[in-house]
Amino acid sequence: MAIGRPITLTDNVASKILGVTATDGQTQFTVTGGYRINAIAVYRNGVRLVDGSDFTATDGATVNLLSGANLDDKLEFQIFDDFRVADAIVSAKANQTIEGDVAVIGTLSGAAIGIQSSGSLVGSGKTLNFIGAGNTFRTVGDTIEVSIAGGGGAGLGTAVKYEDSTSTPFQWIPKVATVDSNLTVDTDNAGIVSSYVISVIPNITIVSGVALTVGTGKTMIIDVLQIGDL
Repeated sequence: MAIGRPITLTDNVASKILGVTATDGQTQFTVTGGYRINAIAVYRNGVRLVDGSDFTATDGATVNLLSGANLDDKLEFQIFDDFRVADAIVSAKANQTIEGDVAVIGTLSGAAIGIQSSGSLVGSGKTLNFIGAGNTFRTVGDTIEVSIAGGGGAGLGTAVKYEDSTSTPFQWIPKVATVDSNLTVDTDNAGIVSSYVISVIPNITIVSGVALTVGTGKTMIIDVLQIGDL
């Protein structure tokens, strides 16, 4: 039966070695990154020193020689520790939480972005692909705002599709539209100069209690294409 404290092993204990060159008479050395007390070995010119007889290491940051080093002595500090990174991504683990910001340089495979319409989630995807002229996006905080230009060849309606979902030369325009919240047409949202504000929809309904205000320099034209006369 062994005498003394039993030997135990700690999972994933590894070591790293840091080297410095001493000045003449130097006794104190700062260990970059620190160390765990009683988990450091010190070598001087390749010879391992004895803790308490040749050096002390009691504060987790510095090592002190009990006798000064000679000029250009090579001191090496072997640090024993668990070097796993906290909150790192673990392979094959189902659910993981990482706190703080994550910066990815390159391609993040398998990731997807949630896609919303009027604040409601409608799906997710890996790529935003803008097809056609006039389609734009901008970032507002953590949100990407997408502006889709009018469909169809002339951009005045929504494209009628073939059976294979490609666009035909035709567009459709609804007969009726409703303004259901207050709207002021002015230089903030309809150009900073005098301008026409037009609608190709022939019948515009203003909900009771809702104000539609046309500002100075703005002229509103409903059914600019006279579709209601067709």
